[in-house]
Amino acid sequence: MNGSAEAIENQHTSKKRDRFVYPNDNAIEKPFNWSIMVKLLQFIKPYRRTYLPIAIISLLLSTAVKLVIPFLIGYGVDYALRPKDVDLLTTLVITIAILYLLQGIFNMFRIRYTTTLGQSVVLDLRKKLFSHVENLSFRFFDKRSEGSVIVRLNNDVNSLQDLFTNGLINIIMDMIMLVGIITILFFLNVKLTIAVMVVVPIMAFLSTKVRRKIRRGWQRVRLYQSVMNSHYNECIQGIRETQTFVQENENIGYFKGLNMRNTKALRQATKMSAILPPAVEVTGAIGTAALFWYGAHLLQAGEISIGIIVAFASYIGNFWQPISRLGQIYNQLLKVMASSERIFEFLAEKPQVTDKKDAKELQVNQGKVTFDQVKFAYEKDRVALTDFSLEVNPGDTVALVGHTGSGKSTVINLLCRFYDTTSGKILIDDQDIKDVTIASLRKNMSLVMQDTFLFSGTIMENIRYGRLDATDEEVIEAAKAVHADSFIKQLANGYHTEVEERGRMLSVGQRQLISFARALLAEPKILILDEATSSIDTETEMKIQDGMKTLINNRTSFIVAHRLSTIQNADKIVVLNQGEIVEIGNHDSLLERDGVYANLIKVQNRFLTGE
Repeated sequence: MNGSAEAIENQHTSKKRDRFVYPNDNAIEKPFNWSIMVKLLQFIKPYRRTYLPIAIISLLLSTAVKLVIPFLIGYGVDYALRPKDVDLLTTLVITIAILYLLQGIFNMFRIRYTTTLGQSVVLDLRKKLFSHVENLSFRFFDKRSEGSVIVRLNNDVNSLQDLFTNGLINIIMDMIMLVGIITILFFLNVKLTIAVMVVVPIMAFLSTKVRRKIRRGWQRVRLYQSVMNSHYNECIQGIRETQTFVQENENIGYFKGLNMRNTKALRQATKMSAILPPAVEVTGAIGTAALFWYGAHLLQAGEISIGIIVAFASYIGNFWQPISRLGQIYNQLLKVMASSERIFEFLAEKPQVTDKKDAKELQVNQGKVTFDQVKFAYEKDRVALTDFSLEVNPGDTVALVGHTGSGKSTVINLLCRFYDTTSGKILIDDQDIKDVTIASLRKNMSLVMQDTFLFSGTIMENIRYGRLDATDEEVIEAAKAVHADSFIKQLANGYHTEVEERGRMLSVGQRQLISFARALLAEPKILILDEATSSIDTETEMKIQDGMKTLINNRTSFIVAHRLSTIQNADKIVVLNQGEIVEIGNHDSLLERDGVYANLIKVQNRFLTGE
């Protein structure tokens, strides 16, 4: 079955591009990174005076009680059972019963506060990670799939919860137990302790050999799960395209291969993880055998008592348990390390577009925009703009036209500071946009894109997203201005209709009308329309053209145009080709020039008329 799954996956991979990068030894051949563990522990700091002290005190008390009980049992065998001292035996039984009760109470507090601590730490980590990702620049998202980002926000953070809830506290508890037991054993009898501990080096050797393979296995699992989530995300978002082109079997076959590889990696990691606990148990059994064999010898020689052997047996039983748990916790740490590395990789990312330390608020009084010899490249070998210079007067409407990839959207991205210029300046009312805060820059702008995004919620909430303090009346007025009010009223619940995820219940044209209303409600000084009318039918476009008069009134406006008919009244039309301005002027002057723009008009007219 595995072979057939591999064959299916390989067959489908050969037919199309290999969309995902599979894990390799270079990606997972890393040593255990203790610096990451130190970073994780920093998230406990806010609770060092609340939950943490109670958890540690409860842990210390329960561990101390657990260490005392075997000693009392051994003492009772020698001084109460053998001499048949009923009073002492009764006292010891009551004392041990009280200690067990106290141990239960202390454990209850330990579990309660460690659980609360773990949940609080994970809550803080998730908030920090989400806030960090929200503020990263576009370049970060250009290089990563949505699925891989979601994995870090969900799965990787969730995997840390057990560590903070139980793992770290259990490590401390087990280490105290081990040190306490060894100390007491040496106090009881040095020779017998050395005989029992002879198996510890064997255990250390086995765990050292196994743990490297365990770490690699769980790192590989995490990487495969990231690939799986990326595939899930892509398939769900592209379900319409998949069904349109009848590629369901192609995707299913590809998924089978991914699923098989992930399952294989999971089985291998689980198999290696399952080796360590039995190895600990076997070596523990050898140690117990050594205890009774050598203990009997010492007993016959009169060097120890039966009570000491009983106490030793109890302590040895408690000794192997924490070692076994530490092996399991180590497996857990390896899983956590794989997730932590990925989380801190994100947290280490710095926004490439940031405010200067002395950045000021942007003051837009007129709305004059100047591009001064702007150059920009997405990558070193991918130049998007070359010496782009343009002056836009306050209140002017500027249209950017050109073939796909000519640099139109790049101009908009730079103006909004989604990216920073490689060289040159962009000025608004003679203020360099790099010298002002990003928030104040974008608050003075409204951007309407071709691919309109609506959030889950009502239509009213989606329009109000442009200005959260707007009243219902202001929202409705904005919708009326762009002719969205008429279709909204026809919906079942009007403005309170739930649009569902990404507004799927609405047509493309309706979603764009809502985005126009949202942009108008924000009352921007500068308006940007990036292919915003390309998906609207002719009738809706006529409504939009009328609404546009209100939208662009007394605003500096930039229109990236697909339909050239929508920009004929623009004050200035800028024609781009491979990141350079090749023509500039109004509609009539560019037609008279009979250049690139005129040719674009002719081509589009022929397309529309079918000639």
